Amino acid sequence: MTLRIGTRPSTLALAQTNLVAERLRSAGHAVELVEVSTSGDRSMVPVAELGVGVFVSALREALVSGQVDVAVHSYKDLPTAPDPRLHLAAVPPREDPRDALVARDGMVLGELPPGARVGTGAARRRAQLDALGLGIEVVPIRGNVDTRVGKVHSGELDAVVVAAAGLRRLGRIDEATELLDPLQMLPAPAQGALAVECRADDLELGRALSLALDDEFTRAAVIAERAVLATLEAGCSAPIGALADVVSDWEPIAGPNGEEEDGRAVDRLSLRAVIGTTDGGLLRASVTGNMDDAEKLGAALAAELLDMGGFSALGEQLDREI
Repeated sequence: MTLRIGTRPSTLALAQTNLVAERLRSAGHAVELVEVSTSGDRSMVPVAELGVGVFVSALREALVSGQVDVAVHSYKDLPTAPDPRLHLAAVPPREDPRDALVARDGMVLGELPPGARVGTGAARRRAQLDALGLGIEVVPIRGNVDTRVGKVHSGELDAVVVAAAGLRRLGRIDEATELLDPLQMLPAPAQGALAVECRADDLELGRALSLALDDEFTRAAVIAERAVLATLEAGCSAPIGALADVVSDWEPIAGPNGEEEDGRAVDRLSLRAVIGTTDGGLLRASVTGNMDDAEKLGAALAAELLDMGGFSALGEQLDREI
């Protein structure tokens, strides 16, 4: 049986889906790619105005209708609410989650002169760039990597901020003049991760996809990050960043009398999140916990941000966008 893999027709989406296809071929599966155009691909309207799931819905419908057997998404594009018709079968190993700066004359962010025009279509990036207080002008843009980077080469912009994962998957990471430290710029929840879906009732295929593709560390990290987004009831256009790292820790094991007898290495999640406020500030919080509690960690961190005033800040931001 040949697996039909649904993908958006963009150059980046095809590159991402081909990575999944190659891993499936290596596992012994025959595959073919089926291009499915989405409303997000056909529009140049800002993402915040298009709504949640614009890059996902057509692929999902093709999956449900039987046009394709598997759908590959950029995980960050998925709505936070699950679709009961579908099963998230695999989350492959994550690519670099950081944001990348592509600037004229090889400049890094701190070298851009006051008034420099920096392009990004993400409210999250705008909020964090503004909070740095560098005196730059953030310009809203949309389009694929070629379009965005082309605005720097043409002189229309001094720099753009794009996902490092996209540049890496396209073989263009050398065009980045700086990979932005998450301490400066937290990425979007699940940035750099892929989501591989199949129909919920296709249990055999779901197991095969999981076996060939799933990475437990990436899955735990993005579940935590997306739980922040879901708890805040915000979509992918909200000014929210989140990043979870898997860190190794040493857990002591007590002996029969309570003394430390031995220990073991355990993997934990270290999760950070940020919300941009309307006054140009940022609310930040972090938490560390067990990998098995990824969703609870994300929800708890979101609750902490809400207690810090995130509800008011986020509500005002979303009202302004709408």
